[in-house]
Amino acid sequence: MDLSKLKKRPSYPFETIAVAVSFSPRCQPVLAEAKRLSDILGASLLLLHIGEKTAEKEQELDEMMAAVGVNPNHSRVIWMEGDPVDTILKLCKLNIVDLLVIGALEKENLLKFYIGSIARNISRKAKCSVLLLTNPTDEPVKFKKIVVNGVENPKTIHTLNTSLYLAKNLKVKDVVVVTEMDVPAIAMDSTAPEAKIIKKNLTEEVEETLQSVIDKCDVGDVKVTDKIVKGKPGYAISKFARDKKADLLVINSPDTQLNLLDRIFAHDIEYILADLPCNLLIVHSRV
Repeated sequence: MDLSKLKKRPSYPFETIAVAVSFSPRCQPVLAEAKRLSDILGASLLLLHIGEKTAEKEQELDEMMAAVGVNPNHSRVIWMEGDPVDTILKLCKLNIVDLLVIGALEKENLLKFYIGSIARNISRKAKCSVLLLTNPTDEPVKFKKIVVNGVENPKTIHTLNTSLYLAKNLKVKDVVVVTEMDVPAIAMDSTAPEAKIIKKNLTEEVEETLQSVIDKCDVGDVKVTDKIVKGKPGYAISKFARDKKADLLVINSPDTQLNLLDRIFAHDIEYILADLPCNLLIVHSRV
C-alpha cells in the first residue's frame, strides 16, 4: 500500500465511496443512498462484504444492485472474510477510500437511532470519513439542512469546508455552524454583575473564534449561520440538530492522541453515537 497517497490527503473531494454490505433488511436502502452520492459527486463506488462469498449472496447482491441502478461496470465488489472492523478498515486504506457509508439501527421502533459495536469501532478508528445513515430509503430524500459542530479544534476548518463541499453538490442552502458552551456555575447568584460580565465576555470570545473560522472558508452561495448553544458538549448539539430537524449532523473525527482533551471529546461523541438525532457525518482530517 502506498501510504503517501493517504498522508495529508484532503478531507474532500470524495473520490472513492465505499459502502458496507451486510444483507440486512436495510442493506438495499443504504446501497441506494451510497449510489446517489457517488453519482452526484462523481465518485467511484466500492461495495464491501465481510464474510463468506456464496452463489446465493452473489445473486442477492446482483439483484440489489440492479434494483437501485448500480452499474457493475462503474463499481467494484470486494468479498473478504475476517474480523469485520479490522477488515473494513484495511480495505478502506488499501483502496484509498474517502467516505465509508454504513447504516444505523432503529432502537425499539421509537425513531431513535444508534450504531452497533462494529459501526461504533469503525467510526472511532477509520482513516476516512464515515457517513452513518439513520433512515435510508430506496428513493433517497434530499438533504435540506446541515448542522456542523464548530468546536474550537484545528480539524474544524476542514470539517466545515467538507460540509460546504457537500452542501454545494447536494444543493443544500442552509448550513448552521454550532458551538457548544458548557458554562459552569460562575456564581450562585446569577444576577451578580461579575458573573454577567464573565459570561458575556466568554460568549463574545466564542462567537469571534467561530466567525473567524467561517471567514476562512469558501462559503460560495451557501447561507451559513452561526449559533451558540449552552449545555453539555455532545448532548447539546445533538438536541439542537433534533429540534431543528436537521438532515445531516457533521462532526470532527476523534483525535488519536490520548490526552485530556481527546478523552473529553471521546466522551462527548458518545452522546451522539448512542442516540443519533439524524444522519451523521464524521469527517476525518488527515492533518
